[in-house]
Parts: sequence; structure tokens; C-alpha cells
Amino acid sequence: MSLLMDMTLRDYSNVLASSEPAPGGGSTAALSGVLGAALTMMVVNLSIGKKSYESLDERIKTEFMKEAENIKALQQELSGFVDEDTKAFNKFMEAMKLPKDTEEQKLLRKKKMQEASLYALQVPLKTAESCFELLKNQGSIARYGNKNAVSDVGVGALLALSGLEGAILNVNINLPGIADEAVRSEAYDKCRMLSSEGRKLHKVILDIVNLRIG
Repeated sequence: MSLLMDMTLRDYSNVLASSEPAPGGGSTAALSGVLGAALTMMVVNLSIGKKSYESLDERIKTEFMKEAENIKALQQELSGFVDEDTKAFNKFMEAMKLPKDTEEQKLLRKKKMQEASLYALQVPLKTAESCFELLKNQGSIARYGNKNAVSDVGVGALLALSGLEGAILNVNINLPGIADEAVRSEAYDKCRMLSSEGRKLHKVILDIVNLRIG
């Protein structure tokens, strides 16, 4: 399969709708984050150079540009997770297909399945963390970005939260396959924190957006 990020929107949606088990929710959660970051960057680029932006205090502009640079980096990071999540799923399926006729084969298969399960857990966890960071960096863009495009920051925040919550669902469905209880507990606790704090950030951004819309 070609890189998902190189597909047309139509081709991606068609393969997503097919009977192929991957790409699935994990890749789509990452894509949601990519789109949320891209949409926020659009607002950044529609703001810089405008009178309303140039009249801002230098401290505010510095913070604005810092968030913009962070968002640009997160867009690239999340783009990689779109394909990496599918790779993680395929690695698990390959481990599942390993022979299990002898005790030695069974042990090897079990080892490979645990390695694949950990990989399949870590990718959506990283996606969730990146979407959370995206929400952390959308505040100044919502507050000081081009008012005519402020609704787009709101949509970007919605996409970021969707990516965050979608990735967490993919973490949770992979948790039962992890043998290490400490790893399971740590991932579960981190996801609870990301979801709770991410929703708070999302609300703040949407409140700003709606206030500026009027």
C-alpha cells in the first residue's frame, strides 16, 4: 500500500470504507490532528502582516509566533502517525500469523505479539499526546488571529480534540493485549489526564472563538 498521506482524499476515504482492517481509527485520529493543525496554520498565515496583528504588543506577537512554530512541527509529527498507526497494526497481524506448532514457535510468537502490542499501544498514545499539545498551542491563535477566520481555529480545536479522543480509544482497545500491568496502568492514567485536560483546553478555545464571533 502506498503512503496514506500521499493518497488523494477520495482514495483515502475509499480504502478507509473498504473491508481492509487498516487504515482504521488510529490513522484517522492522527489525520484529524493533521487537519486541525493545518487549519490553525491557515489562520496564522491569514493574520501575519495584517494591521490588527502588527498593532499587537511585541510580547503577544512573540507568543503567537512561538505557538505557530509548535503547531507547524506538530502537523509534521502527526502526519507521520497517520501511516505509522497502520504499520503498527500490520506488525501485530504478522505476529499473529507466526506458526505455533512447537513450544519454541509458541514462545517466539508470544514474544513477537507482545512487541507488536506495545508498538500498537505507543503509536496512538503518541498521537493523543500530540493532539493535546496542539490544543495547548491554539490559544493565542484563537485570541489574536484574524477575526474573519477565527471560526477556523474553532474547527481546528474540534479536530484536535477528536484526534485526541480517537487516539485514546485506540490505546484503550489495545490495553488488554499488554502483559505488563505497570505499562497498562501508566497508559490508562496518562489517557485519563490527556482527555480531562484536553477537554478543558478545548472549552477555553471554543469560548474565545464564540466570543470573538459575537
